[in-house]
Amino acid sequence: MTAADIEGAAAGRRAVAGAATAFTAAIGLSAFLLFAVQPMFAKMVLPTLGGAPGVWSVAMVFFQALLLGGYAYAHLITRTLTLRNAVIAHLAVLGVGFAVLPIAVAAGWGRPPADGEAIWLLGLFGASVGLPFFALSANGPLLQAWFAASRREGASDPYFLYAASNLGSVGALVAYPLLAEPLMALAGQSRLWTAGYAVLIGLIALAGFAALRGGAGAAAAPAVRDPASSGRWPAWVGLAFVPSALLVAVTAHITTDVAAAPLLWVAPLALFLLTFVAAFRAKPLIASKPLAFAQVALTAAAFVSLMSDWPIAVALPLHLALLTAVALTAHGRLYALRPAAGDLTRFYLFMSLGGVLGGSFAALAAPRLFSTVAEYPLLLAAAALCLPGLAFKGEARRDLVAIGVIAFGAVALGALYAAIDPSAGFGVHVALTLAFAGGMVALWGRPARVVPLALGAALVACGVTPGAQRGESLRSFFGVHRVSPTADGRFLTLVHGNTIHGAMRVANDDGSPYEGAPEPTTYYTREGALGQGVAAIRAARGGSLGEVAVIGLGSGSLACHRATGETWRFLEIDDTVIRLARPGGRFPFVGACAPDAPLVLGDARLTMADQPGGFGLVVVDAFSSDAIPAHLMTREALALYRSKLAPGGAILMHVSNRHLELAPILARVSADLGFAAWVRREGDLDEPISARMRTSVTAVMLAANDADVGSIATGGGWTRVAPDLARRPWTDDFSNILEAFAH
Repeated sequence: MTAADIEGAAAGRRAVAGAATAFTAAIGLSAFLLFAVQPMFAKMVLPTLGGAPGVWSVAMVFFQALLLGGYAYAHLITRTLTLRNAVIAHLAVLGVGFAVLPIAVAAGWGRPPADGEAIWLLGLFGASVGLPFFALSANGPLLQAWFAASRREGASDPYFLYAASNLGSVGALVAYPLLAEPLMALAGQSRLWTAGYAVLIGLIALAGFAALRGGAGAAAAPAVRDPASSGRWPAWVGLAFVPSALLVAVTAHITTDVAAAPLLWVAPLALFLLTFVAAFRAKPLIASKPLAFAQVALTAAAFVSLMSDWPIAVALPLHLALLTAVALTAHGRLYALRPAAGDLTRFYLFMSLGGVLGGSFAALAAPRLFSTVAEYPLLLAAAALCLPGLAFKGEARRDLVAIGVIAFGAVALGALYAAIDPSAGFGVHVALTLAFAGGMVALWGRPARVVPLALGAALVACGVTPGAQRGESLRSFFGVHRVSPTADGRFLTLVHGNTIHGAMRVANDDGSPYEGAPEPTTYYTREGALGQGVAAIRAARGGSLGEVAVIGLGSGSLACHRATGETWRFLEIDDTVIRLARPGGRFPFVGACAPDAPLVLGDARLTMADQPGGFGLVVVDAFSSDAIPAHLMTREALALYRSKLAPGGAILMHVSNRHLELAPILARVSADLGFAAWVRREGDLDEPISARMRTSVTAVMLAANDADVGSIATGGGWTRVAPDLARRPWTDDFSNILEAFAH
């Protein structure tokens, strides 16, 4: 071999390495931008729909749908155009997407409708980010197809680039809440994203040129198709459906109980994407049998937590671990069923279709089909079908008998508990029994087939067992509301997530019907922080509050703090809540105490702007479960409330939360507006909650000076909060959920 030959071989290796680097860099940056825009734009539109967790669920469906469109476009141009023409066409599409940047909420969309919020939100997403996201979404399969067409080393199996793509996605999801959100306002984030998009166009042009050099203008798709893959598409769709739907369900469950914030949105999605990295490799990181056992055990534990009130420090890792196990299983099987490179774009198209269908089921269909979060146990049951070895062979009849016995046992056990003691930990007992039964079946030596299906069947059975759900459930875009009696039958409660949002007495201690006037309970008792706050401002204003605006209706308990001669109005975003609390609804407070109070439907930021003003007191009680609508706590929001106050008026904010410390946030924001802040925190009450249906409460009062708050300024359990001026105040353009977590 001559020196020239050696040098030529070395140059060839450098060219191959350079081409692979160009493709890897392009696909990694594309994925980074693709997944950075999701939390960024979802945060931009949060104020439009009250900070509801459903915003992120709909966002995921929208982005999955556009991803499907991008994959279909990639499949089309790969099949119909030469490589050269495909590169030119795609660069043109990327240019069209660049023309509408930087990203911002589209103007002219007005207010969301009273019904059909999800469809309206999908339209807003499409008008605002549809073009650039569509252009980006095609990059993954296109770049892999171009690399396969380049005929370079490794081109026959380009799936390694998919792992690089998912690493870029995870990088964006980690960087956004930890770096971008705490350090940059939304406008700055959008400008930086636009710059990254411009760099990406250059990288894709380089990758296209590298592909053309190797493929010499050949058709974009390799000529060889994989005939064995022709009948696999239902499996591809199904295996993508389950983890995608579970991702939406888990995320909604988490954000309902903490906050609708990017930090909590991205954790499940990042883990979901990492499972692709772990699964799309020749040798799996975790063997199938240990993974199957882990999935079964985590499913049983998750069901216990769903029926119990576990601490967030335990429940959050549990649900994330379960999502990870299910996704690892499903994505591992997807990789095992992948076709040859000739069918690459078709494979990704069907995989994307399954993702869209799964996300749509959990985010759009389930809230209309179910009055509870029934999709979660249903999806856990479906997840059992993702485990390998589920074809019924050999002793199929005995397997089915085992499944039926456990499912019937769950129903019988549930009915027995409902008959004996409807109040006592039904879910915990059933779940533990199921876990034990599953372990026994595992000892029979067929865990890969019988245990998951038995457990799944039992979970579904538990969901329909008499006594499993007591009372009435109503579901809307904003969450699930349960109206149910207490264990002793003395109160009827309104519950959202794990939080009671009001209760009315329906029976006396001796069990006889209660016929007295409705009296506020739970957070809203007269001796609690909210009740004392209302009374203190009334006294400071000479005995009458005049006009009062309350943001958030709940059961309407606050209406019974109205005094004669005062005019109260309630601003509520959820029509389901209004139907429960209005005169003639399930809860009597508004009808008995303020029957003429206007109940204004819509997001409070929008409807408050329409109010005439002159309020002696504005009460903000709009938290659902433990999720916080951050847009009601920003400088712009507080400035709006202040503008609607009468001279000497005050703002009372209910900030009870198991996970977040919000008083310092409000103190810092109010300092910018010339207001002071006082907080009253009630520790755990000595008396049982059931004794008087009273719960501890934390409230913050905001006012211009001490005279406006009267006795609050002198004590009575209230403490003035010194603002930390070194802390950046929350605005519509900036918020940092990390600093709010209680230490």
